[in-house]
Amino acid sequence: MQLYLDTGNIDEIKEIAAWGVLDGVTTNPTLLSREKGRGDYRTLLKEICDVVQGPVSAEVTALDAEGMVRQAQSLSKISEHIVVKIPCIPEGLKATGVLFEEGIHVNMTLTFSPLQAILAANAGAAYVSPFVGRLDDIGHEGINQVARIREIFDNYGIDTQIIFASTRHPEHVMQAALIGADICTMPAKVFRQMVKHPLTDIGLKRFLDDWEKTGFSIE
Repeated sequence: MQLYLDTGNIDEIKEIAAWGVLDGVTTNPTLLSREKGRGDYRTLLKEICDVVQGPVSAEVTALDAEGMVRQAQSLSKISEHIVVKIPCIPEGLKATGVLFEEGIHVNMTLTFSPLQAILAANAGAAYVSPFVGRLDDIGHEGINQVARIREIFDNYGIDTQIIFASTRHPEHVMQAALIGADICTMPAKVFRQMVKHPLTDIGLKRFLDDWEKTGFSIE
């Protein structure tokens, strides 16, 4: 399963990318709006792409198909790594079909049901992003929706990749991996939580304490 960082913060991206585990980044207008002072929208996206050297999702803001296509065409010129996020609405489906024909990869966002995922795949979306955490917030089990999407896509050999989105905690990442999501995108906080374990800290301290007692030197 590929691991994406869900952020617009270049410092977080550089931090996680330095670990050697980052496959891509997802952004949205809300995340990028928090980065005022770091340059304009296009400059920031270009910087992110240069660091990641992998798929970077950038979202349109138009609500009509023509406007979405125009914005997507503009975004795609920023970098070869740009994937355009399109909302799962009728105009979004229409725009996705046009962009598919132009070879522009679409990540269909704000997806909450398997039926929406089927429509996204049929329209030509390269990725579909079910928002698990937001479903959990309203009392639905988001993981069940991802499981159904996975089963449907496998039934028909659909190659649209499933991005497990709205990830809130490390257990979500575990669920994403077990259910067979192609990608899990998460905030930096979750990446940091994944790498931490109390027994790792205890074991490391014990090893270093014992090593110091020997008086040996590695160098």
